[in-house]
Formats: sequence, C-alpha cells, structure tokens
Amino acid sequence: MGKHIIMTALALILLAAGMPAASAEAAPKQAPPPLIIQEQGSFAAGGTVIPAREAYSPLKPRAAGQTLRGDHAAVFYQKPVDARKYPLVFLHGAGQSARTWASTPDGREGFQNIFLRRGYSVYLVDQPRRGEAGRSTVSMNVEATPDEQFWFGQFRMGLWPNFFENTQFARGNEALDQFFRQMTPNTGPYDADIVADSMAALFGAIGSGVLVTHSQGCGPGWLTAMKSSNVRGIVAYEPGSGFIFPEGEAPEPIANSSSFGALRAGEAPLEQFMALTRIPIVIYYGDNIPAAPVSQPHQDYWRAALRMARLWADAVNRHGGNAAVIHLPEAGLIGNTHFPFSDLNNEKVAEHLAKWLHEKGLD
Repeated sequence: MGKHIIMTALALILLAAGMPAASAEAAPKQAPPPLIIQEQGSFAAGGTVIPAREAYSPLKPRAAGQTLRGDHAAVFYQKPVDARKYPLVFLHGAGQSARTWASTPDGREGFQNIFLRRGYSVYLVDQPRRGEAGRSTVSMNVEATPDEQFWFGQFRMGLWPNFFENTQFARGNEALDQFFRQMTPNTGPYDADIVADSMAALFGAIGSGVLVTHSQGCGPGWLTAMKSSNVRGIVAYEPGSGFIFPEGEAPEPIANSSSFGALRAGEAPLEQFMALTRIPIVIYYGDNIPAAPVSQPHQDYWRAALRMARLWADAVNRHGGNAAVIHLPEAGLIGNTHFPFSDLNNEKVAEHLAKWLHEKGLD
C-alpha cells in the first residue's frame, strides 16, 4: 500500500474520531500555473557622465584623466505573451529597491508576478543612487545605523515589539527578517529631480505606460509626469512627501508629532502642474491611520500625509484633473501596512487596482 493511500486512510480515521485531517498530513500547496514570458532583460535609463579633465595615461591612471557614468536608473523588465497595451512601471520608496515589488517577505508572489499573470508587461526600477543603480556621481558616507524598530513603527506594522491586531503583514520572525534584509541604503544624496530625469528617460525609451510609485518615490512620480507625456496614468501607494501644488496654492504645513516635523508641500509653475490634470491618478493608503491628531508619532505622520494627499487631489481636480484618494479600510480592505502590495491581502489590493486600470482605459 502506497504512502498516499495510507495517509488518506489515516485522515479518514482521524475525521471519524473528530480530529482534523490536517493533523495527519497538511494539504500540499497548489503550485501556480506557469508564467510564459515573451521577453525579458535589463538596461540603464538616464544618468550623466562626468568628463575627463586631462588625457588618460595607462602608466599613470589618474582620476582626472577618466570619465564617470552614474545617476542612472537600473531597469529590469518582463513582457508576457500577448501583453496588454500599457506596461506598468514600478518605482520603489525610501530604503527600498525593485525587490519591494517582487516576492513578498513571506514568500508569496508580489505585484511583479501578479500583474504579469494579468497580462501586463512590468518594468521594475532601482532609482539612481540605490540598489543596482548605485553608481553615484556625488560621494556620500553610508552609515551603518541600527534603525529597524523605528521603521517597524513608521511603516505601520505595529508598535514595537507588537504588531497591530489587524495587521496584514505576515507575522513571524522569518518574514520580518526577510523584510528588514530587503532594505538598502542610498549610495549618494537623494535627489528627486535626478530620479525623475531617469524615469522620464525610461518612458522615452519604452513609450506610453502607467507609473506605479510607492512612498518617497511618489514625489519623483509627479515630476516624471511633468517631464514625459508618455506617462498615461499614475498609481501612488502611500506618498509621504513630495506633494507639488501650483505656485501660490500650497497649503500651510500640517503639524504632526513625528520626528520629521511638519509636513510641507512644494510648488511648481501652473503650466507644469497642468500635466497632472491630463492623466488619471489614484492614491492608496492603508490602515491604522488616525483621523485626529495623536501623540504616537509614527501614526500621526501618516494622518498628516493622508490629509495632504486629499488637499493635493482637490487641487488637481480643481484645475480639471481626475485624481482620487482611496483609504483602503473605507474600501473594505482592513489592516494594510505601508506596503499594501506585499501584505497578506495583496491579491485583493491588486484586484482593486486592476479594476481602476480598466475603468480608466489603461489595461
């Protein structure tokens, strides 16, 4: 008698005795269907060149006689068979890289594969001076600073060492270990304009697409749309800074109890800002964001950010645009962290986005 028959018989005996069959043998995890990729590859987008200041000599290879290329974005892409019209271009947030969109910390599929399976080509970006795009033209010391407990709170997983009761982050030391190990430092000073220049170069290379940004990457996302008409829509997950209003229309800074201080918005000439009114935009925020000021600094920061996002969307729409802010708990998705696209319910988060893309004619 084979092992499978023995285990099945044992499961039936246990069920008859009132015990769950799972105690006999856990059901095997069903493998997802195979992904069929038509094309994949990688390239650099944008960047600059520091020219040589003198002739190069191999006998005396001085820096002054050599060039330096840097400040480009690193791009990895995959195109499925019979891809949809518009690709999705994913830009990460602070302390992250393209990995944030790939496998989740607990090993499930991230937005990279989820949207590949939905027929979208995907472009995953490491911004200039981060990750695989670490070649900076400006020097910076990289400090080895213990900070994980701060980010646990700032990313709204909970209040260290406790997770929020309703959290959609996968509990357990292994997932948390994987999450902290995907964080990576800047290799040069952060510069939103340099990031946006590289993103505009990317869209210049690939043509029309939808830009999907996260956190700190959302600010360069607005700038990218001002620089490139190939951006046909923007999806922004939890922007925490970098909001850009027309000149003279920025709201007063929003006070909060975080160590970052009051949340301030930037301004741009109206003719540049108007680029944001010509494309559909949706902004998503997760859960555990208070409606009123609180003394807990991590959560209060996101109260201010959500308030600023709503003021920003109002400004876009006041000038004839099409921007919406979706607070996921109000849409029935409970417990999401600062990373809704990698939380336990990321398939449902993706479904909400897929419906928005369809409604806006971006699929």
